[in-house]
Amino acid sequence: MARSLNEWLWQHDFWLPPGITWEDMQESEDIHYPQPHDLLLSIPFALILVVIRCAFERAIALPLSSKLGVRDKQRPKAQPNPMLETFYSTCCKNPEEGELIILAKQCDLPVRKVERWFRRRRNADRPSLSKKFCEACWRFAFYFISFFTGLAVLYDKPWLWDHRECWTGYPQQPLQPSLFWYYLLELSFYWSLVFTLPFDVKRKDFKEQIVHHAATIFLISFSYCANYIRIGTLVMVIHDASDCFLEPTKIFNYMKWKKTCDSLFMVFSAVFLVSRLIVFPYTVLYNTYYYSMEIFQPFFGYYFMNALLIILQLLHVFWSCLIIHMVYKFILQGTMEKDMRSDTEESDKDEEREKIREKEKNGITYFSNVTSNSYIQRNGSEPLNNRTHLTNGHVKER
Repeated sequence: MARSLNEWLWQHDFWLPPGITWEDMQESEDIHYPQPHDLLLSIPFALILVVIRCAFERAIALPLSSKLGVRDKQRPKAQPNPMLETFYSTCCKNPEEGELIILAKQCDLPVRKVERWFRRRRNADRPSLSKKFCEACWRFAFYFISFFTGLAVLYDKPWLWDHRECWTGYPQQPLQPSLFWYYLLELSFYWSLVFTLPFDVKRKDFKEQIVHHAATIFLISFSYCANYIRIGTLVMVIHDASDCFLEPTKIFNYMKWKKTCDSLFMVFSAVFLVSRLIVFPYTVLYNTYYYSMEIFQPFFGYYFMNALLIILQLLHVFWSCLIIHMVYKFILQGTMEKDMRSDTEESDKDEEREKIREKEKNGITYFSNVTSNSYIQRNGSEPLNNRTHLTNGHVKER
């Protein structure tokens, strides 16, 4: 059965244009074509990248965060409570009002205290600022290296300047070693992101990130097997261009360098919108949809490749809407709004509101004490806290 499935999967009709078979893609001593089994190397390389990342964050990023003044926020800890902890771990981390009332009765606590316990417990699970800083440093280091590696690999390639060259001689385009290692680097990195996804900072677009990683891995893998190497390299360089500006923007945000962060975000926004909404559709989508038809007729791989690229473009549009909204707020308010993709929860706001209420209560108490003392003074008497009562009933002035 496995053999039949393998034969069905690798039918040349799925992967190659009409009139081309796998026999036409046979390698020789001088000519090498992409081989699907080469992609298996990305798994061990991804694990190596995970190890390198851990070492980088511990040895470089974490000490750098302390030197640059990145301080973790001190959050109040939840008091130990086995019953609430069991509910938090097994049932729900953010219970509804009815569940809070039931838990309050079971623990013999006020509902507000139970609500506060869950809020503090959720905050305890949230990533620290130093963790976010380290993650941003690692991604910036990789995107920076990857982007300039892509430029170094492609600057002398004809398809970087003339997009029709992506299809000259397709699919019998020999695989150059530099292109192979560039592909392997990118694919290994996205596999490493999948491996560390449960441990990375979870943001509001977590589901979109999963779709993005899956589509990218499928796109890179399929483009390699079907020898869409040239168009694949253009996709990777275009994506890395804006990411080189996104991660340092986060880094300066964590450092509280507000003006630098705002300036970099505006640069990132311009690069992202131009590269993802203008360059990508023309250089990649129009290229694969229209220019490729000058060389061959549509086949399954043509439709599948374009479907994956369209998924990426839809994600570009989604993120572009968020970015445009933030830029609009910045232009109106003159200050950058918090990242709409961030992991900030309402629990932070609730904690701040609670502190404000406590301060207001303390202020009211202080105001009441001051007014009562003033009232006593106006009636010819000294405040009690400025007098000492002796045992014989007399009062001694302090």
